[in-house]
Amino acid sequence: MGLGQNSSVRVEWIAAISVAAGAAVVGYLAYRFLSKDKCTKAMVNPHIQKDNPKVVHAFDMEDLGDKAVYCRCWRSKKFPLCDGSHTKHNEETGDNVGPLIIKRKEA
Repeated sequence: MGLGQNSSVRVEWIAAISVAAGAAVVGYLAYRFLSKDKCTKAMVNPHIQKDNPKVVHAFDMEDLGDKAVYCRCWRSKKFPLCDGSHTKHNEETGDNVGPLIIKRKEA
């Protein structure tokens, strides 16, 4: 129970703290790397008017007719109108997005 035992315990603690700090740094860096990757994959609009800073479509209510069906999944080949692409998107991702349907109110 002398001086040699105290320094041995101290060396073990220093080694344990070094390993824990190293593991924390590696875990943090892995988290940062993986979370950046997920952010880029979560982009909603994959290909529609990417040269514009914001995609906006405006329609007059009188021009809609009795019913209009608009895309909300950004996968439609007829964007901004829905072509049913959300069905495949939902199956692949587990999402539940559907179209925006606007109907004329019956009087």
